[in-house]
Amino acid sequence: MRIAMVGTRGVPAAYGGFETAIEEIGQRLVARGHEVTVYCRVGKNGEKPATHLGMKLVYLPAMKKKTLETLSHTALSALHMMGTKGHDAAFVFNAANAPFVPMIKARRTPVAVHVDGLEWKRGKWGKWGKRYYRMAEEFAVRTGDALISDAQGIADYYEAEFGVPTELLTYGANRLTDVATDKLAKHGLEAGKFHVAVARFEPENHVDVIVEGYTASKAQYPLVVVGSAPYAEEYTDRIAKMAAADPRIKMLGGVWDQDELNQLYAHARTYIHGHSVGGTNPSLLRAMGAGTAVIAFDVNFNREVAGPEGMFFSEATQLAPHLHEIEADTWRYLAIGQAMQDRAIKNYNWDDVTLGYEALAIKLAAGDSIHGIAKGRRRKKGWQTTADALLPAKSSASTR
Repeated sequence: MRIAMVGTRGVPAAYGGFETAIEEIGQRLVARGHEVTVYCRVGKNGEKPATHLGMKLVYLPAMKKKTLETLSHTALSALHMMGTKGHDAAFVFNAANAPFVPMIKARRTPVAVHVDGLEWKRGKWGKWGKRYYRMAEEFAVRTGDALISDAQGIADYYEAEFGVPTELLTYGANRLTDVATDKLAKHGLEAGKFHVAVARFEPENHVDVIVEGYTASKAQYPLVVVGSAPYAEEYTDRIAKMAAADPRIKMLGGVWDQDELNQLYAHARTYIHGHSVGGTNPSLLRAMGAGTAVIAFDVNFNREVAGPEGMFFSEATQLAPHLHEIEADTWRYLAIGQAMQDRAIKNYNWDDVTLGYEALAIKLAAGDSIHGIAKGRRRKKGWQTTADALLPAKSSASTR
């Protein structure tokens, strides 16, 4: 089949979860005999390879503005698709891109929309941005031939809000073993003797809570913070000021070398995960696949992924006891890490995920669609209450 992947920065993956998913799924679809086209923005170094791991790459520009970057690129991608031979199926990532689905369908290409998490709950969006995302969710429901959710909580949300089913297709995790340590030295790090947090600096990722909780602790091992936020200067500056007051904290900014990033994940004493609204998060799975003990922000998404062996916090004061315990007990940190890796490999397998995408593409190409039941569907009354009950409210469960 001819399959298109639309709505992300594209591949090679060097930024976020969508890009990682496309790289892992796309190369496997190619290996299974399909022709995969990925719509990309120009990479950090301006490089534009024609193919990547067998996938055909199409490059189009984007406006460098927070509210328009994704939308402008997807609009151009949809226009490009209207002028080319139709595809057997298209996967559009991010519900925000749903208004462009009709353009893609104009070539009789069936479309599945990966709805992602609850973007309208992110603090970086103002009043109109939040309204746009809520509208885009409705548009995805009413125009897409299928909806993809990556976590049970997201599937529950769309069922509760709109009364429509979604295809539950999570992300995968790669097992990392025998990972080198040579790139740790330049940061003054020793394997097993540092903690790491990897996240974009956005309020819903709670990097500030992690830094605050760490500074209040008596942890002996340094905290390494990886990430940046091009559109959140005030929030980023506040984190930087807190970190500057504690010599134990190392702020690395963005790390684009994937080998170096793997070493940070694999050799950390703990991976501290602050994400709260994005469904199944690839960075959490990456840490679990590396066999690293996890301390995660306490929401149902993270409990669903990390399971009973995970450690959880919902405020800064709850972080220190976990850090102290895991530093004091080497056996426990190794045991938790092994449990994390076993869980990731068992439940989050890229080969299985790819088969799910392939099966969905086959159904779409055969004419299967939710359009008949979803046409005209709008958000049910009381959606705010439903969303808060289902998703990012802090768990009442214990932090263990």
